[in-house]
Amino acid sequence: MNIKTSIPDFVIREAVENDVPLILSFIHELAEYEKLANEVVATETVLRESLFGDRKVAEVFLGYYQGEAVAFALFFHNFSTFLGQPGIYLEDLYVKPQMRGKGLGKSMLAYIAHLARERKCGRFEWWVLDWNKSALKFYRSVGAIPMDEWTVQRLTGEALNQLAAEF
Repeated sequence: MNIKTSIPDFVIREAVENDVPLILSFIHELAEYEKLANEVVATETVLRESLFGDRKVAEVFLGYYQGEAVAFALFFHNFSTFLGQPGIYLEDLYVKPQMRGKGLGKSMLAYIAHLARERKCGRFEWWVLDWNKSALKFYRSVGAIPMDEWTVQRLTGEALNQLAAEF
């Protein structure tokens, strides 16, 4: 089902399993843009299971301009113990470079904010690379505020394996 937006010729729709190759191509494009291409290990098989398997852990929406896929957003629910409510965490929002500045990214964000309200979420959040000045400016323009007092912590690879082995 296509979701009409206020932008002529731009529609958003929920991804379906047949979109996995397209989703992976967007992930690769985003990784190139963020100078992190060497970190992508996702495969179609992994995405298919994570997004459409028995235990869906994330959702994807695709943006189409004049029938061409030009944007994607991948998000999942988290939970705020302080608010006592679920939230939405936006893992990735990507608009093809040649389509930026047309309001498509804002439209995608607005739709996810709408979903957050519809799902009774208390917040909608994401990370942005500190060097990405255009993204930071864009996010400020929609009212997002930085959470500078928080420092992200992450366990991956061998550190994750070592800690898990202690159980």
